[in-house]
Amino acid sequence: MFKLIKYLKKSVVPIIVIIGLLIVQAICDLSLPDYTSKIVNVGIQQGGVESAVPTIIRKSTLDKITLFMNDNDEDMLLKNYEVLDEKEAKEEFASYNNLKQDPLYKLKNITKEENEELENIVGKPILIVAGMEKDDKATLGMKNQILNNSQIPNSDNLSIFELLTMMPKEQLDNIVNEINNKFKDMPDSIISQSATSYIKDEYTKIGIDMEKTQTRYILSSGGKMLLIALISMIATVLVGLLAARIAASLGRDLRGKVFRKVLSFSNAELEKFSTASLITRSTNDIQQIQMLMVMLLRIVFYAPILGIGGFIKVLNTNTSMAWIIGVAVLSILSLVTILFGIVMPKFKMVQKLIDKVNLVTREILTGITVIRAFSTQKHEEKRFDKANKDLTKTNLFVNRVMSCMMPAMMFIMNAITVLIVWKGANSIDSGAMQVGDMMAFIQYTMQIIMSFLMISMISIMLPRAAVSASRIDEVLTTELTINDPKVNEEPKENMKGVLEFKNVSFKYPDAEENILSDISFISKPGETTAFIGSTGSGKSTLINLIPRFFDVSQGEILVDGINIKNISQHDLREKIGYVPQKGVLFSGDINSNLKYGKEDATEEEILKAAEIAQATEFIKSKPEGFETPISQGGTNVSGGQKQRLSIARAIVRNPEIYIFDDSFSALDFKTDATLRKALKSETKNSTVLIVAQRISTILNADQIIVLDEGKIVGVGTHKELINKCEVYKQIASSQLSKEELENE
Repeated sequence: MFKLIKYLKKSVVPIIVIIGLLIVQAICDLSLPDYTSKIVNVGIQQGGVESAVPTIIRKSTLDKITLFMNDNDEDMLLKNYEVLDEKEAKEEFASYNNLKQDPLYKLKNITKEENEELENIVGKPILIVAGMEKDDKATLGMKNQILNNSQIPNSDNLSIFELLTMMPKEQLDNIVNEINNKFKDMPDSIISQSATSYIKDEYTKIGIDMEKTQTRYILSSGGKMLLIALISMIATVLVGLLAARIAASLGRDLRGKVFRKVLSFSNAELEKFSTASLITRSTNDIQQIQMLMVMLLRIVFYAPILGIGGFIKVLNTNTSMAWIIGVAVLSILSLVTILFGIVMPKFKMVQKLIDKVNLVTREILTGITVIRAFSTQKHEEKRFDKANKDLTKTNLFVNRVMSCMMPAMMFIMNAITVLIVWKGANSIDSGAMQVGDMMAFIQYTMQIIMSFLMISMISIMLPRAAVSASRIDEVLTTELTINDPKVNEEPKENMKGVLEFKNVSFKYPDAEENILSDISFISKPGETTAFIGSTGSGKSTLINLIPRFFDVSQGEILVDGINIKNISQHDLREKIGYVPQKGVLFSGDINSNLKYGKEDATEEEILKAAEIAQATEFIKSKPEGFETPISQGGTNVSGGQKQRLSIARAIVRNPEIYIFDDSFSALDFKTDATLRKALKSETKNSTVLIVAQRISTILNADQIIVLDEGKIVGVGTHKELINKCEVYKQIASSQLSKEELENE
């Protein structure tokens, strides 16, 4: 899989942008639980009061609070408050009518850290004041105790706070210490939350509308959540668009590279990969990579950011339940390990089975005529059914196993939620946690689990994509057996069109014996060289060496006086007009097929080539003439018509060397003779090579080379070979009557 990363070089900038957007998305997603917690804790439970440190407070209340502080804490608190200007106080708090007797104090602008420090200072004193203002039994008992132990005159009508103010400093400190000891086991969160209830009452007495404050806080927090969710949505959409674009570009580039690589394959490489496999690799395998790349960019980069961020947030929320995260992660990893241990071997089989289905399908569709002729449809149905069932069974097994993943994951998520609620409820009951914090903890935990779940879901695609990547890389890294020279050797002017074989031997890759042995001959412009021999004698193999479909094992082939290995394949093939044994046409029309070897061919050149190839008659019989559509593979024309169009295509090119690989076999004798006569005058300046099975096709060749078991057993004209070559004489005798041989 990593071998394909080099093809993402031009997508580096978009990938960096995606990572940036994913960080933005993760920050947004991780912020939402915090706002949920604040809405519950502050907006609902605390009535919109964010801090135990009051922003506005009456002097009388401030005096009560400072009464229960040491000197340092009192100085710290008072230096952060200032008297609110009377005019400003009247404008903001018009309903407060006791401004002169009890002025208001305003909290200065302080940092978050300073606010937390003040919360620790004022929390317990506020709780003490709140408790004493209730005038309950405990407060009355304390008041009676103070009165009994003091000599304060006319003290019956004094409040407990006035009594405490009049007490000696040492006595007051002892009382404060005694009260503080009762709060020592109470968590800071409970102290702050309880203190805010008193602050809320204080704000109400000043004239602040607390219902409005609460509503404003909830709506403000909700609005921020909506804005954050919108930013997250925009980031998600942009990531999706960029990821799809990068994946599509990668797919396009890989298809292009695979296609260009396959075009550069010699026949040796093409035999290594089946046609069906190359099609699968160019389509299905690349599609697997493309799909995985989208998911990698959208999820695999995002999941770690979300998981790490969620873990940090969890630790900031409540460290006492961090062990639950460990249980969740361990459960998920165990589940994924077990599932993938079961299905991994099957993933590797899927692509090979797709190859098999494609292979069988292609064979059946290509040979449909023969199948019908021999009535073997049932047999082919069984072949296809077996390949199809093997693929289906493997896919079903994988899907059934992997379908267990989601329910198991959901069970783990729900079980973890129940565990958090159970543990959190105990913490809330003991005052160690607030409800909103528990809700935030659940959300952060789910985000952590989801990050692992997302990676797990990617893991489903990864094995198959990894197999696909290795298959694609196998094609792209295949060493070519036929390579172009670094510098083209210039052809010799006086040798233009001359073809020479010098002691050429050839054997197929991995074969033990030579197909051709010690082949030597020269063919010159204006001459026709024919090759004949029994089936399997090496005729087609010999001429396939000229365009370098294979390279010789020994010896050398010279064109224009230079070794064909010292000229680029493109330049070499530009000199050749090749007509294969089986005529191949491409989808389009007759005109586009004839122009295939020469795009700038004129209408005169096309018409002339069609006339020489004896194709004009059947072309003109078509209503659309040269614009007549040709279906894929030329299935809408006959074998003879296909051969004539293939010959015309080579003539249009006007090459130095013509190669006809048994290209007249589908023609009747009359058309064959007429075509060869017309071809003779057209190719007077070119070298013509003909492979033939029929003696009649090569009777007038300037040079006939007879092959037998890969060796030359005769060279000469028809008359010379009849007299001196037994193999040729046997072939001729099998095709011509005694009278025809004598006449010839």
